Amino acid sequence: MPKMTFERVEKKFLLSLQQYDQIREAFAPYFHPDRYGQYTICNVYFDTPDDYLIRRSLEKPPYKEKLRLRSYGASVGADTLFFLEIKKKYKGVVYKRRITLNREEAGELLDSGCLPRWQDDPSHTFQDRQILREIQYFSSLYRPVPKLFLGYDRIALAGIGDPELRVTFDTGIRCREQEVSPITGGSEGVHLLPEGRVLMEIKVSGAYPIWMAKALNQAEAYPVSFSKYGCYHENRVRSQKEDASAPLLNAERFLSVASHTPSIASSVSCSARA
Repeated sequence: MPKMTFERVEKKFLLSLQQYDQIREAFAPYFHPDRYGQYTICNVYFDTPDDYLIRRSLEKPPYKEKLRLRSYGASVGADTLFFLEIKKKYKGVVYKRRITLNREEAGELLDSGCLPRWQDDPSHTFQDRQILREIQYFSSLYRPVPKLFLGYDRIALAGIGDPELRVTFDTGIRCREQEVSPITGGSEGVHLLPEGRVLMEIKVSGAYPIWMAKALNQAEAYPVSFSKYGCYHENRVRSQKEDASAPLLNAERFLSVASHTPSIASSVSCSARA
C-alpha cells in the first residue's frame, strides 16, 4: 500500500547535465531505483481565483500549505488512481498527507469541485477519513479551484541502507492553464525550464550523510529556492506586466518623437501666419 503521510526536509537543486551525470555516478553505490523507477507525474494545483496560495507561498512565510491532485503515468486509464494531497511546510519541514481517489472521484473534483463524502464511512480507514476532513476544512477556508496542470518525467531513487532517504530527478517540466485535467487533457504542456536542466530533490528526515554532502560539494551543486508552480506564476506575472507596459512604452516613444517633430497642425498654423 502506498505511503499516505510524510514528514521530512526537502531540498532542491537545479543541475546542468554535467552535474547530473557526476551526481548520479557518485550516488550509485548508495541508491537503487524505487519500486516505480522512472515514470511521468501529472499534477493539478488548486488555488484561489486570485492566486492567493501561490502568492503567499512566494512570500516565504514560516508556514504555508497547498492542495494538489496527483496521478502517475502519461495517460489515464479506467483503473488509474489519483492522490489528493495536502502539503504543509513549517520552518523548513514538509508534512504531506494524502488520500486515494478513483477516476470517477477525481473527475467529479475537477469538473464540479465535489470532494468525496466518505468521511464518516467506516469502510475507509480512520486515517483516510481524518485526512479527508482536513482537506474539507482547507477547501472551506480557501474555496480553491483547479488552476494549473504541471507534469514532468521523474527518476526516483531510494537509499539502500536507509529507504527514507530519497532522491528524485525531474526533467521535461511542463504546464498549462487550459484543460488542466489529465483525464481529458493528457500530460503535455509548455516547458518551464530550458533544455538541459534537471531538477534534483533530496528528501531526508535528518542530516545528509557525509558521502552525500561531499558529492554535492564536488559537483558544486547547491540548494535553491525553487517551486515549479511558483516559477510558472512568476513567469506569467512578468509576461503580463510586459504586455501591459508595451502600449505605454510605445506611447512614450511616440511622445518623445512628437516633441521634436512639428505636428501638421503646427505647420499649417505657421504657414498661415507667414
